[in-house]
Amino acid sequence: MRRLQNLLFTFCIALRCVTSAVGVIHMTGYVGSAVKVSCSYDEGYESYEKYLCKNDCGSDDVLITTSKSWKMKYMIHDDKKDRIFTTTISDLHSEDDGKYWCGVTRTGSDIYTEVKLKVVKDHCCDTVTKILSYQGYSVSISCPSEPQYQNSLKYICRGNRPSTCLQQALITSYNKENGRFRLDDDKMLKKFTVNITSLRQDDSGSYLCGVQRNFDLDVFSAVELKVEEFCCVKSTKINGTVGHPLTLQCPYPSQHRDNRKFLCKGDQHNSCTEMLMNQSRFTLQNASSDTFVVMISKLEVADAGTYWCGSDSQWRVGNYTKIQLSEAVLSLRRNASRKKEVIDAAQSKSLPERTRKRP
Repeated sequence: MRRLQNLLFTFCIALRCVTSAVGVIHMTGYVGSAVKVSCSYDEGYESYEKYLCKNDCGSDDVLITTSKSWKMKYMIHDDKKDRIFTTTISDLHSEDDGKYWCGVTRTGSDIYTEVKLKVVKDHCCDTVTKILSYQGYSVSISCPSEPQYQNSLKYICRGNRPSTCLQQALITSYNKENGRFRLDDDKMLKKFTVNITSLRQDDSGSYLCGVQRNFDLDVFSAVELKVEEFCCVKSTKINGTVGHPLTLQCPYPSQHRDNRKFLCKGDQHNSCTEMLMNQSRFTLQNASSDTFVVMISKLEVADAGTYWCGSDSQWRVGNYTKIQLSEAVLSLRRNASRKKEVIDAAQSKSLPERTRKRP
């Protein structure tokens, strides 16, 4: 019977290594990922066979040995210089869950250390925080962090796969700003906050907040972010004719009767140009109890585009109207008008001299 002896070894989970000298090592790995178990041995055992086995470590339980370095999902490498042999278990499945032994063969009793592996699903989490925001806005995602991890690395990634989250992190507490993303770690309040500015609809989706742990899998919390188009009491398309006036109708809540009314132009509401104050051709007409009217005199092709009108300077959803004035419509009507003028002129020239009106 083999003699039990503590064996200093290092194991790596999800590309992060941990060293321990205890008799039983508890490990956790994700389904579909890999676990690396690196075992050290004393001087003088460089030429001895090393192996990894499972269950009771009988002859049928040996998974791989250094005499055959690759076998199915197992691979082993012996670094004789540093006296460390490393076994990789790839493509983890639930049946890989259980007890293993990291061993060194020698005459008499082998030297080995017990390892217990727990395989969990690569998915998080049972509880998901849902956040709704709007295109062009900013959002703050609050992520919990326990006091014992106040000095640990914090990060956030997209998706819901814990095994790859750190490698694909959008931002971490070591690099607190990255484009539209910023991370603030509030150790007193036991949380860290991730701010995302200038939201886009493609920011919608699943996110994981992660807190790194040195001796176990990281701790995660899940967020589902939905970014909707910032729209509207109503969204409408209006046709106009170049050179002619056009009326825009903008409904508003009755409680905003005394608010300043506005009309601005731009693809995004948060960067649009005020028209009532900057364009003399745009004038505000008398407002009723629920609608105000903007008159545009002598439409120009350059007037085509997206307009926003409302009565709430805070841009709260549901208090404004989005109006789309198509350039194609304006250009088409302008070209049709010019074409008609050309046709009329041609017909006029083709008439006999006597039928033409004299000045």
